[in-house]
Amino acid sequence: MTPTALLESRLPLKRISQGKVREIYDVDDHTLLLVASDRISAFDVVMAEPIPQKGAVLTQMSAYWFRTLSGTVPNHYLTVDVDEIIRRIPVLGEHRATITGRAMLVRRAGPIPFECVVRGYLAGSSWAEYRERGTMAGEPLAEGLLESDRLDPALFTPATKAATGHDENITFRRLKDALGPVLAEHLREASLALYTAAREQAVKRGIIIADTKFEFGQDASGRLLLIDELLTPDSSRFWPADQYRPGRSQPSFDKQPLRDYLSGLKRAGQWDGNAPAPALPHEIVQATSVRYRDAYLRITGEPLRLGS
Repeated sequence: MTPTALLESRLPLKRISQGKVREIYDVDDHTLLLVASDRISAFDVVMAEPIPQKGAVLTQMSAYWFRTLSGTVPNHYLTVDVDEIIRRIPVLGEHRATITGRAMLVRRAGPIPFECVVRGYLAGSSWAEYRERGTMAGEPLAEGLLESDRLDPALFTPATKAATGHDENITFRRLKDALGPVLAEHLREASLALYTAAREQAVKRGIIIADTKFEFGQDASGRLLLIDELLTPDSSRFWPADQYRPGRSQPSFDKQPLRDYLSGLKRAGQWDGNAPAPALPHEIVQATSVRYRDAYLRITGEPLRLGS
């Protein structure tokens, strides 16, 4: 493990929850602190080895998109500046090394328990469903589509948020039944607007955003806020535009080196896909770290700076 890798943050604040990647801390009645570790999961299993600087990539890239898209939909972002965070929370002064680059101060919001997925291209699980049933999230699609084909318009495909195991794609009708038509329509409109704005921005950098997921919450007044992470390699599928060819899978800027390695172990009968995860070779850890940092550079146009 390198000095820049963090498996878990332990701060002198009340920890509200811990996910596969992040710890969430209570700051006060209005704010929370999100800290992204360098943990990584694949096939719903968290690996034992951290990926150096992955948490900083997730935090800083989310901050970039929160700032860029703030005029599209209100969000919970306040700051990732470590000096500002310590000024607001002095007790963290002794934990500067832990939080630098990977901590984000946000407005508190009550999460809406659904993921808002937008798919602009036919890939991943949606391609598998289409091949089998000709549908996406239970809704019929046109016949004759190829893997990685562009979808015009992009499609909103909500999903349940599973505490453990896999999320479940659901129809928009199910979302309306669960949340009511007004909120469901608001989520769909906000998600499609965000995806459209982000896709237009990314293409300027030579990046295709094939699909992504958004999460939303509501503040004390009931206002809808975009929350959690935003348009990162963990929540999105990024493809290099100059290598895009429909009819096949595409190279991507995410955890693909890790997935490929684990898939090989599964095919060879050396891993059954369940926890505990197999040990990762150093070269796989480093290749994945490089892939995340490259994604940040390509999207933002700047190298990752942990002091920002």
